Amino acid sequence: MSRALADALDRILRADERAVMAATMFTPAQRRELDSFARQTGALRLTALRGGSVYLLIDPALARAHLAVLRPTALADLDASMPARTNNIARMRNSKGRGHAHGTGYLLLKAIGAEVMWRRGDGAVVDISAATALNGAAAIAIKADDGWHTDAPIWLVENQALFDRLDWLPADAHGSIVYYGGQLSKLLLEWMALRARGSLIVSFPDYDGVGLFNYARLREKSLAPVEFWLMPNWDRLLRKYGSNRVWQSTRKDFVAAVERLEVLGMPMAVRALCQAMSQEGLALEHEAVWLLT
Repeated sequence: MSRALADALDRILRADERAVMAATMFTPAQRRELDSFARQTGALRLTALRGGSVYLLIDPALARAHLAVLRPTALADLDASMPARTNNIARMRNSKGRGHAHGTGYLLLKAIGAEVMWRRGDGAVVDISAATALNGAAAIAIKADDGWHTDAPIWLVENQALFDRLDWLPADAHGSIVYYGGQLSKLLLEWMALRARGSLIVSFPDYDGVGLFNYARLREKSLAPVEFWLMPNWDRLLRKYGSNRVWQSTRKDFVAAVERLEVLGMPMAVRALCQAMSQEGLALEHEAVWLLT
């Protein structure tokens, strides 16, 4: 289904049916779709007029029927109170149309230690330590402009094993650990950008292109300071357990991450990691932290 054609036909049909519309009023993608539609159906004609090209509507009924197939519900009939993805289905038969991102996300977290508190802008307080002890984990619904924050560090891990077992953490670690499932979402990054969510953000991703790129994105957005955590003896682990396949598959992200980090100011320890990965042609998944012994 072509969103470009649906948008263009909708614009033409909302105008006077006897009017002509200049081709310059449409995007290149819309013009391509309109030209193809005109050739296939004859419901529309592209013609020259006063030194420019215009679209002339020949068969409004056929154009409306085609638009109804592309767009089952007219824009004016959409319910603004419905989720954006619901309205995308109504207008384009596809939930992932324009503005399909969710406005609310869910932070899955655990407490590291006792008396870990999160506070919201309206004064609400959640004892994450108590919730973790009772339920095994806690969850907070977040929106970019909410007031949720903690006075302790926040550790970010991209794979569930690091969230399930916390025995890899340094003995003096305290705060919250958050599992984000491989990629930092746009919502989470925007949430980090609107206020300092913790005293420190500790990023512990896979040591590959994706992990480093997420670290760079976090550095760009977070108002709280961001630290990249290097496991002890990471260089030995990289040489012994590193993967060339993972390195190759994420190399494009690695190059992009290094470029961003150079602009941001790359910490010497992270630079050493990047140089070692590049020289060895290896990446290291962070579950290797349990191979330290």
